[in-house]
Amino acid sequence: MPKALLLYFWASKKSKKRPSMNSYKNPLEERYSSEEMLFNFSPNQKFRTWRKLWIALAEIEKDLGLDITDEQIAQLKEHSENIDYEKAAHYEKKFRHDVMAHVHTYGDVAPLAKPIIHLGATSAFVGDNTDLIQIRDGLQIIRKQLVNVIKNLSDFSLQYKDLPTLGFTHFQPAQLTTVGKRATLWLQSLLLDLEELEFFLETLRFRGVKGTTGTAASFLELFNGDYSKVKHLDKELSKRFGFEKVFGVSGQTYDRKIDAKVLALLSNIAQSAHKFTNDLRLLQNLKEIEEPFEKNQIGSSAMAYKRNPMRSERISALAKYVMSLQNSSAMVAATQWFERTLDDSANKRLTIPQAFLAVDAILLIWNNIMNGIVVYENRIHKHIMEELPFMATEYIIMEEVKAGGDRQEIHEVIRVHSMEDSKKIKIEGKENDLIERIMNDDSLKLDKSKLKEVLDPKNFIGFAPIQTEEFVQQEIQPVLEKYADLIGLESELKV
Repeated sequence: MPKALLLYFWASKKSKKRPSMNSYKNPLEERYSSEEMLFNFSPNQKFRTWRKLWIALAEIEKDLGLDITDEQIAQLKEHSENIDYEKAAHYEKKFRHDVMAHVHTYGDVAPLAKPIIHLGATSAFVGDNTDLIQIRDGLQIIRKQLVNVIKNLSDFSLQYKDLPTLGFTHFQPAQLTTVGKRATLWLQSLLLDLEELEFFLETLRFRGVKGTTGTAASFLELFNGDYSKVKHLDKELSKRFGFEKVFGVSGQTYDRKIDAKVLALLSNIAQSAHKFTNDLRLLQNLKEIEEPFEKNQIGSSAMAYKRNPMRSERISALAKYVMSLQNSSAMVAATQWFERTLDDSANKRLTIPQAFLAVDAILLIWNNIMNGIVVYENRIHKHIMEELPFMATEYIIMEEVKAGGDRQEIHEVIRVHSMEDSKKIKIEGKENDLIERIMNDDSLKLDKSKLKEVLDPKNFIGFAPIQTEEFVQQEIQPVLEKYADLIGLESELKV
């Protein structure tokens, strides 16, 4: 070990406190995620929820006839937020058990209640139920972010529903669409994600009170074999924490498929975001649409002229991270043994919070982009006019046939002109003059006076404006009306 590093560890040990800049900082916390989501997965939120669960457990057990006094419950409530984290750390080091560390820490400030804290429960009672609460509340935050992206994209779609733009297949110029119609494709993905999120929340179950292996054997003893009281305890506790549904059966833990499913959901949102940023980055290269670029923002440390799509690139980076986490929770769900193993614990501590924090950051950035996105209409039109003559050839062939021409002969004439024109564009760098060539070809019989009128881009966008309006009105507007109270979100970035 280098001498400097040895000196650092010696000094740290001596002071019992490491300097903050000498310890790893999670970028999700420092740079990207919202305070709301950070709080949802904070120690305070976690351990205060543990205490709320212990209080609710004691209250319902008392109501069901167990020897628990009002004074004991009052003392638990009095100290529900008085958490001595240093003492808890001391106990955990001693016991090598986080739940029992907090049981003893709580008992020290509520000595009357100490004998009945965690009565009949196992670690998963506080751990798993709290995880499910955090997942639910985290998804509600995500839903709010998602709805605001949908609102912003919806407004964008309607604003540009009539603006023709080149479509691309294989990233090669194709038939025209509109800027607004293309945005509905991004919207469609998010709508699918929101539907999946809503279904997840509607069907999410609480673990409730199940005992050490899911048999509630400890409560058999506590309630003298009265199964109805165990069922009441299970249902009542779940309702108190906002869950209408509770797992009918479990091992010690709730089914880890829940974690795999929520990671899959978050991964799907990340995929939608990544698709959007791929498109936007390509459009920014074409100088058609750009993400916001602030007055004093630097695009490149070397190339001062650069306007790099850093927000989109940040989304794509975070999205890749979220998608990679999906496999981790899937492997945990697949490899659990019987009623419980602990090889899920360390994994869950990392994957679940960080996936939520990353998707939260993704949606914050996405909203920020939409609040300042720039559309360069003249540039879009220029690109259209470079390609439109080629697209008009089908119309020209049809009109020529109507005028009495032979379809195959006309096709060959148009093909020759197109190849010559393409050669001049690609090799000589000249402008597209296909229409002029056709206008000057005396062998063609169509009414050439109408030809330039046909070359209005709006003649080539099909039903794109109508499709955009219908989609927004029929599919998106009901969502926006349903969640009107969620619309309006600050989307300032930390960095």
